[in-house]
Amino acid sequence: MQHELIAAAGALGVTIATAESITAGLVASKLAEVPGASAVLRGGIVAYATDVKRSVLGLDQAILEHVVSEPVARAMAQAVSSVLAADIGVATTGVAGPDSLDGQPPGTVWLAVYDARNGKTKSKLLQIAGDRSHIREMSSNEAIALVMELLSS
Repeated sequence: MQHELIAAAGALGVTIATAESITAGLVASKLAEVPGASAVLRGGIVAYATDVKRSVLGLDQAILEHVVSEPVARAMAQAVSSVLAADIGVATTGVAGPDSLDGQPPGTVWLAVYDARNGKTKSKLLQIAGDRSHIREMSSNEAIALVMELLSS
């Protein structure tokens, strides 16, 4: 799917940046595997720790009280678009397990994609069963799919 995303973004002349927590760089890594990604991928920020979300991405402390949430995913996507000067910002936040986090069970994932061209943000809640590796892999795949969905609309 990352091949299709790089091709579609290239054809549209748009750039992409990632802000990743639960996926810790998997989305950016998958995009970078594709030849020609350098024309599309601006970069990625792994904001695994809450204080990094605040200090690097500039997220407000108030929304970081519930780090596994739609507002955080949306703010991350918007922030990374601005910080890395990309047309599209994509963000992942969630719980890989084995323990719950922020009152959310393992497999709870929020994704968001921000389109700086029109100021619109699309978000999605996932509930993924499986171990840490599976949850992170599926989260990265779903994030790429959400960007494709935005570009197709």
